[in-house]
Amino acid sequence: MSASTEALKEHIEELKLIDHHVHGVVRDNPSVEHFSNMITESDRTPKTLDEALNTQVGFAVRRWCAPLLGLEKHASAHDYFTRRIELGNEKVNHILLNAAKIDHFLLETGFKGDEIHAIEGMRNLTGAKFDEVLRLETLAQSHAETSGTSAENFASTFATYLSEKAKTAIGLKTIAAYRIGLDFDPKRPEGKVLQKALDIWFASIDAGNDSRITDPVIIRHIIWAGIDTQLPIQFHIGYGDPDLNLHKCDPLLMTELIRITEKLNVPILLLHNYPYQRNAGYLAQMFRNVYLDVGLAVNYSGARSPAIIAESLELAPFSKILFSSDAWGLPELTYLGTRLFRNGLFEVLSEWVEKGEWSLDDAKHVCDSIAFKNARTAYSIK
Repeated sequence: MSASTEALKEHIEELKLIDHHVHGVVRDNPSVEHFSNMITESDRTPKTLDEALNTQVGFAVRRWCAPLLGLEKHASAHDYFTRRIELGNEKVNHILLNAAKIDHFLLETGFKGDEIHAIEGMRNLTGAKFDEVLRLETLAQSHAETSGTSAENFASTFATYLSEKAKTAIGLKTIAAYRIGLDFDPKRPEGKVLQKALDIWFASIDAGNDSRITDPVIIRHIIWAGIDTQLPIQFHIGYGDPDLNLHKCDPLLMTELIRITEKLNVPILLLHNYPYQRNAGYLAQMFRNVYLDVGLAVNYSGARSPAIIAESLELAPFSKILFSSDAWGLPELTYLGTRLFRNGLFEVLSEWVEKGEWSLDDAKHVCDSIAFKNARTAYSIK
């Protein structure tokens, strides 16, 4: 390894990260079934622990997390889980979260919050800085159920409610990709069309049904309420659980909405993006307000993650790429998000430095940009 390569490796290992999209970790020791379910994006729980870890992410857990818990590299699935339970979830959380070297978490709190640590619990585990990202769909559903609002005044009361919540948040997120896909009409819904959708939704809630929003008109309405706050808005893109239709999660389907929000100076954060990371890179190059990451895809692609990282560096300006883990529940996913990111970034950039395509200083600059500088810009972090 040359002196330049050694210097780059040292620089990458010392990066203090801003994880711009991440969730809390579970508070209690997981059962085998729960652990197996959390280690896959599918809601079809693997039949056995061996099956659950017979994947790229499973092999990565056994390679990279096992030594941190006092086991040999590539320990068996059984030995790994047994050791995890012996240590206890609190200690495992502490070990793996702190090994991740994340300085600042932008924590999205709108999914299964009753099972995981919120900001205070995560802060106690890590000593890091935290800011909150609000999920629009969760906020709208909660407002409809608990505020005493009605179909007739929901539009105005939700706008006020969201404006108040936004005062202490750093960003917003929408899961429109899951609920309706990204091929929706980008225009703000108004008048009779919006009121009819709200009437149907509230009638369903009044009848005792779940408040889950699936109507495209209402989802468009709450996205526009988010745009009105001027906060950065995260959009789930691509890979996710079986609720979504992946072919409707291509960010190119959002092009017209991006054109509109660019004029309004609202940052759009494209999350994860696999297998559409190249399309996201194109959008980041074309529009001033678009940023992207390949979080989640890095965790779950394991040893193949350098290829995804390399593809994210093809078209996107280096000032538009962010780091995220999108870890939920398991600290293994938080740690792997950082470990595989560092490994992949080094593998890709060291080759370019060795070939003379990039200077060492340029490589370090790009590392710093992705690790923390671009998040500071996108979210106006001082």
